Amino acid sequence: MGDERRILPNKKQWSPKTAMSRRRFLARLGQAAGAVAAPLFVPGAVLGFSGKTAPSNRIGIGFIGLGRQAIHANMSVFMRSGYCQTVALCDVDRWRLHVEDIPNIAAVARKNQWDVALLKDTLRTTDFRELLAHKDVDAVMISTPDHWHVPMALAAIKAGKDVALEKPIGLAIAHGRVLADAAARSKIVFRTDSNWRSEPELFRVAGLVRTGKIGQIKRIRFAVPIYPVPKPNEATAPVPEALDYEMWQGPAQRRPYVEDLVHPCGKIGRPGWYNNRLYCDGAISNWGHHPADLAQWANDTERSGPVEVEGRGEFPPIDQLYNTLEEFHVRYRYASGVEVDYIGRKEYPDGEGYVRFEGTEGWICGWRAPNRIEAEPKSILDAEVKYEDFPFVLRNEKTDFIECVRSRAQTLEDAEVGHRASTVVQLGYIACQLGRKLTWDPDKEEFPGDDEANRLVRGQPGLPPWSIA
Repeated sequence: MGDERRILPNKKQWSPKTAMSRRRFLARLGQAAGAVAAPLFVPGAVLGFSGKTAPSNRIGIGFIGLGRQAIHANMSVFMRSGYCQTVALCDVDRWRLHVEDIPNIAAVARKNQWDVALLKDTLRTTDFRELLAHKDVDAVMISTPDHWHVPMALAAIKAGKDVALEKPIGLAIAHGRVLADAAARSKIVFRTDSNWRSEPELFRVAGLVRTGKIGQIKRIRFAVPIYPVPKPNEATAPVPEALDYEMWQGPAQRRPYVEDLVHPCGKIGRPGWYNNRLYCDGAISNWGHHPADLAQWANDTERSGPVEVEGRGEFPPIDQLYNTLEEFHVRYRYASGVEVDYIGRKEYPDGEGYVRFEGTEGWICGWRAPNRIEAEPKSILDAEVKYEDFPFVLRNEKTDFIECVRSRAQTLEDAEVGHRASTVVQLGYIACQLGRKLTWDPDKEEFPGDDEANRLVRGQPGLPPWSIA
């Protein structure tokens, strides 16, 4: 489908002689982790589609990363919005660029009420810098592995593009601070793509807590499930012809190709990178961003954080292919005295995570999948939440981004708020690594007088995929 000249040539397969070092890759990208390369081609004008908004007034959307999350969750709202027009697609795996040919894509599109034909005449590239250099791209949806989140978002900000970025905000607290500051200095619109504020039941939980319906908050408890992971095939293999593995690794430490470390070849499925510390901190930081964000929001600390943290967790051997933290228990304390328990457990009995708030006048708990609320006393659930007391609008996170791009208003979860939610779970991750109680300064974003812990704020030597000079 389409002209193969639209797609960048694949790099050579991995070998000790052809492998590029992380340092060389960063140099190639340019200093400041965000230099935008000149485009290798300029495609023809992108056709509009029927709707009330004139094509010239639509938001030109570029999708970076076309894996499971993008296809099944992130593309649909943009694709069916009359205010948007998809103008560019980017993925390091060339077969994914042929979105129209992905198995079951027609059924996914029908279910989500968008038309595959709308992807006709889009720019398609394996190099995100080319997408960012495209003049018709106004905003990007970044749905890549976690190790690429901050570098790509910084590059998009430098290019003047509005950014919707999958959670979490990178793999190190210091990297998130750089991104939040860059977004604040710019004129771009930024939305951390976390959906718990967009679930009606969880939105209501936050509103009831923020407006004092359970009295003064004393304790928060949230949890995530740790899904059983099949034992991976650790055998190295030739890099698939369609995959630009150098670009997939990007600023990460180099290692031979293993399919179960990257993503399924030729189909859309759960990726293996989620389970390796080079590319992801695991469920504690990735999945955990959702409930941590809701807890921060309801606790009215979404631009701050806790002052103490301690944790314990089960780490597989670092040399295993799948080596991210498994079961864990983290405890936090806020300056207000609010205490927090964060739990990750295999086969969690309460579905896909929850957040429970306990106050002086009762408690309330919200679950995700299936979405539901419980409270004691039950009268809490009937309480009115007035807009003037909780001045937020319930809407889909992508819709929030689109509407704020149109109005240039601040999104419900901007870069600072997203960074702070990611910081909460990253603090728990650091505490589990060190196995001791830590004191945290949320204003300076450091562990006072603790060099060992502060090194992990900046990133783990040899494990995080990139560093900031």
